[in-house]
Amino acid sequence: MGGGISGYGSAILAKKEGFEVFLSDRGAIADRYKAKLEEWGVPYEEGSHDEERILAADEVIKSPGIPDKAPIVQQLRAKGTPIISEMEFAARYMGSAKSLCITGSNGKTTTTSLIYKILCDAGFNVALGGNIGESFAYQVATGSFDWYVLELSSFQLDGMYRFKADVGVLMNITPDHLDRYDYQFQNYVDSKMRITQNQTPREKFIYLEDDAVICAELPKLKANPTLLPFGKERQGVVEVDGKRLELDFDKMQIKGLHNRYNAQAAALAALSAGVSPEVVARSIYSFSPVEHRLEPAGERDGVVWINDSKATNVDSVWYALESMTRPVVWIAGGTDKGNDYAPLMAFAREKVHTLICMGLDNAKLERDFAGVVPTIRSTSSLDEAMQEARKAAREGDVVLLSPACASFDLFHNYEERGRLFKEWVATHILKA
Repeated sequence: MGGGISGYGSAILAKKEGFEVFLSDRGAIADRYKAKLEEWGVPYEEGSHDEERILAADEVIKSPGIPDKAPIVQQLRAKGTPIISEMEFAARYMGSAKSLCITGSNGKTTTTSLIYKILCDAGFNVALGGNIGESFAYQVATGSFDWYVLELSSFQLDGMYRFKADVGVLMNITPDHLDRYDYQFQNYVDSKMRITQNQTPREKFIYLEDDAVICAELPKLKANPTLLPFGKERQGVVEVDGKRLELDFDKMQIKGLHNRYNAQAAALAALSAGVSPEVVARSIYSFSPVEHRLEPAGERDGVVWINDSKATNVDSVWYALESMTRPVVWIAGGTDKGNDYAPLMAFAREKVHTLICMGLDNAKLERDFAGVVPTIRSTSSLDEAMQEARKAAREGDVVLLSPACASFDLFHNYEERGRLFKEWVATHILKA
């Protein structure tokens, strides 16, 4: 179910393993995925669900974007049909390969990318998949790797049961996607903690010891992995199986407390996989920012423009504002996911002189930051928001796109929002 990157890869792996396969997507399937399905002889439908055919399945691999509340999913559950994720399915056919799995409300993309770079630099035979890169299942079907570095969302973890991470990394747990978890934070917490399921003392669990939510969950662990904590008080010192590394944060290209966390987690993961401390350090120091995550978009007339479009929740914006060392013109807004902006108030009061609200409904942002940020402007398009930001920015400022909200009111996704931000800067600022 679902014909995106997760679904097409799962269908091809299932076909390769000899299953009778059918792929169904209620929306449109991208041409490149259709071409692959046809190449492998996988029957598919788009634009609707053939309920009779779907309900006749012995097992369903559900793409993470399809909510459990979808009627067809409810029908399958009522019938007792097993519903699993691409991750669960592909892991059955990994052979002797090992998995290094990263999850968390924030920081997982940067950490995953960093771990993948370190392992590549070390000469490992490694693939990148999950919520980033190519489909995990497609790579299992068509390649042969020793390590899989997988970024896992809570939705992917929900469909994983027998899967076991050889190295599991949990960056943090803060409220996000609560609309998918009956607005119960504990349900979301339970989902994230599934990263530890089925682990034994042979496997490693890397986690942020500064996160009170994670620490409260540790006594409840049914699994018994080897625990490898990281945090602010450790000053960049990481150690695994007698291999010790002291990171010099000043040598890193990625800045801010959140990236110090990301680097420590990545170092622990890479050391766990057998990379030498020297290679780990060298790779971390040469790593540059991930696209759409505190990504520099340009500088002119003393004003720096930063694309942080991937910051779709409050916690991501907290780290973004924490890392700012200049006065801030902050562009925020979009589809609110039930945000509580209280954690941002101190930084907003201290660092932000202008808030540009960019969305179809800005009332909550305007109300919550009234009296906290001196100047608030409401806009309903990217161009309008950028014009207002340019007017407000002074020499020595930073214009920060860090929305704290989903993008779906004005954009297809956060990538489009970030790309259009960068294009506007390139056209109207850098070339002006």
